[in-house]
Amino acid sequence: MKTKLSVCFLLLTALMYSQEKFSVSGTVKDFANGETVFGASVYLEGTSNGTVTNAYGFYSLSAPEGSYKLVISYLGYTTITKDIDLNKNQNYSFELEEDNMALDEVVITAEESEKANIRDPQMSVSVIKSSTIKAIPAVLGEVDLVKSIQLLPGVTNNGEGSNGFNVRGGATDQNLVLLDEAIIFNESHLFGFFSVFNADVVKDVKLYKGNIPSNYGGRVSSVLDIRQKEGNSKDFNLTGGIGLISSRLAAEGPLFKSKGSFIVAGRSSYAHLFLQAAGQENTAYFYDINAKGNYEINNNNKLFISGYFGRDILQFSDSFENSYGNTSLNLRWNHVFNDKLFSNLSLIYSMYNYKLTLGFIGLDWDSDIKNFNAKYDFKYYLNNKTTIDFGVSGINYNFNPGEVKPTDENSAINENILDEKRAFEGGIYVNAEHKFSDRLNVQAGLRFSYFNRLGGQPMSTYENNQPVVYNESLGIYQEGIKTGEIDYSRGESIKTFSNFEPRLGLAYELSESSSFKLGYSRIAQYLHLLSNTANATPLDVWTPSGEFIDPQMANQYSAGYFKELKNGLFSIETEVYYKTVDNRIDYIDGSSLIAQNNIETQILTGESRAYGWELLFRKNRGRFTGWFAYTLSKSEQNTPGGNANGPGINNGEWYSTAYDRTHDVSVTGTYQLTDKWSFSSNFVFQTGRPTTYPVGQYEYEGLSSPVYDSRNSNRLPAYNRLDLAATFKPNNKPDARWKGEWVFSIYNVYDRKNAASISFGQNLETGVNEATRTAIFGIVPSVTYNFKF
Repeated sequence: MKTKLSVCFLLLTALMYSQEKFSVSGTVKDFANGETVFGASVYLEGTSNGTVTNAYGFYSLSAPEGSYKLVISYLGYTTITKDIDLNKNQNYSFELEEDNMALDEVVITAEESEKANIRDPQMSVSVIKSSTIKAIPAVLGEVDLVKSIQLLPGVTNNGEGSNGFNVRGGATDQNLVLLDEAIIFNESHLFGFFSVFNADVVKDVKLYKGNIPSNYGGRVSSVLDIRQKEGNSKDFNLTGGIGLISSRLAAEGPLFKSKGSFIVAGRSSYAHLFLQAAGQENTAYFYDINAKGNYEINNNNKLFISGYFGRDILQFSDSFENSYGNTSLNLRWNHVFNDKLFSNLSLIYSMYNYKLTLGFIGLDWDSDIKNFNAKYDFKYYLNNKTTIDFGVSGINYNFNPGEVKPTDENSAINENILDEKRAFEGGIYVNAEHKFSDRLNVQAGLRFSYFNRLGGQPMSTYENNQPVVYNESLGIYQEGIKTGEIDYSRGESIKTFSNFEPRLGLAYELSESSSFKLGYSRIAQYLHLLSNTANATPLDVWTPSGEFIDPQMANQYSAGYFKELKNGLFSIETEVYYKTVDNRIDYIDGSSLIAQNNIETQILTGESRAYGWELLFRKNRGRFTGWFAYTLSKSEQNTPGGNANGPGINNGEWYSTAYDRTHDVSVTGTYQLTDKWSFSSNFVFQTGRPTTYPVGQYEYEGLSSPVYDSRNSNRLPAYNRLDLAATFKPNNKPDARWKGEWVFSIYNVYDRKNAASISFGQNLETGVNEATRTAIFGIVPSVTYNFKF
């Protein structure tokens, strides 16, 4: 009897596993505007079979033959339930409608994709929606994406008026910034007062701070992936805003009988017009244009084209003029091979150009960086437990460091064309996510990167192969002794590098509302930003790895605990991390980087390390929503003498990097008082930025010279400020064609003069040494009118 039961059990088990499975796939969109929905939940009710839509709204899941209820849900939208008979592979696309049920009180809910994902093995990632960005008070009334992410744990900047952002103790050049997959080399307008990203066209933002997926490469600290809206495929809309110093306008609507859509947006500042009206000859303004269009050929093929063009113009009478900006263009093809395989092919061009004219010395300098990028990405839904991402990419770089020319015949400047640098970066990757059990989910990836520094220029050679040498008698580093040149033809390989870059993420569910995660990533960075100032500037030079500059290599380890409280009303995310970077560039004292053809004579290489603890506490719904973020961290660098001998930088001892912040606190909140009035605020506190102060002076032949402390051994005063904003919507009816709102904001409410820098000098009248604090902003009130039609 037992034998018969065993045989029956085995036959039944075999029958179950041999039961044919079928797939259901499709696309989820927003009913109101036709935009694809990323992160919507799709599952078969009563089973463990489920998935979420990808960045293009596509989903796919499999199950044995049978009758099911297919459920599609997304927070803030009405859930769709559809009965299906799964007896063959099927395709269903859905449009979700916003849940407009009348409620007794106003209830605000955080975006689903912004909340902590308990089950996803991907950690150290922050998602921000455009609506969240717009609710945060901003300087001069201009909504700012980059300043919004600086309110997240692990993200800082180098102070007001500074370009870029720093992630987990990394430098600005260690962040890969993508706008619709195109590389953006400078993400700031007006030296960091504004970002180049127009919130009216931003769909969603992902910031990867660690455990970066294997489809990304080339930067060792973070990836900021920004996707633009596709445009409203249902109706024509105008969106815009009028502020005190800038305005913006966006138009979107259907194309090709709603088979496609478009969005075009423009921004411009005009504060300089008031200066000119007041008789000032100075000019400082920016403008940018975003455009995107798409066309759905059929259910399996969709084309996209998107572009960006932005420019900054700064001029001080006839003595100084500086202009710089980004240009990008992306042609993309989405293709669904079948119910399990999805692909995206992209052809991308981007350029960053900067130009400087110094009339008082007769100098004109023009420089740019161009890159052409082709990438093909695939996503394969193997089964309900396993998905596989894989793809290939190639980027061709052209670095034009600059052409220096005299502006007129009386100029003392000699014409000088710096050597162009060329390189090719390729990558191939695979990433698999597998659910081992109901509690354990693992993501493992591997990227192979290849970099070829190409010729088309002469390369200097040096005695003993040392471009930098230490002069013991003077106690300083100097340029090495040049012995000759090797002239490489265009396309000839100067030096190649290749690296395997493993990535690993693990999520273990402790309960339905909590999980523990581990992550590891190894990343190679082949490009370097050369800047020996505390803040990046538009004139900083990018250079590729080569004969004397090795690629940066980072290893990051992270662990985190994630918890939802009171059915998701609150959430807690806390992580610890440790990151090391080899071959990090540092600069000899007195280094000269501008118009420098042999940059290897100005630098040394060492290593850096960063470690810390991050905490993010959110309130996700109710009249009041917001978050508290805290980071305790350390970022250090060590630069020994290396081949150049000598003591190295700071006598070869570890010292704080310029972007080290011991404590970083931010509190952000939004309160919906009524359906017409809402209020928001944010408070920021940061430990002061490391700097180097003079500790004494000596006189020689009547000249006084300062004696400085060891590098970055001092700090600026702590940075803190409070911002407030109120939003009034006079007509908030859902069916109103014209929707407008007034935004009143105060930046730096208590008028703190935060130090951007402290300079030291001697008072010419009293002869007393003085320290002078330079502050960018005090209190800044502003008003903006936003509208949508």
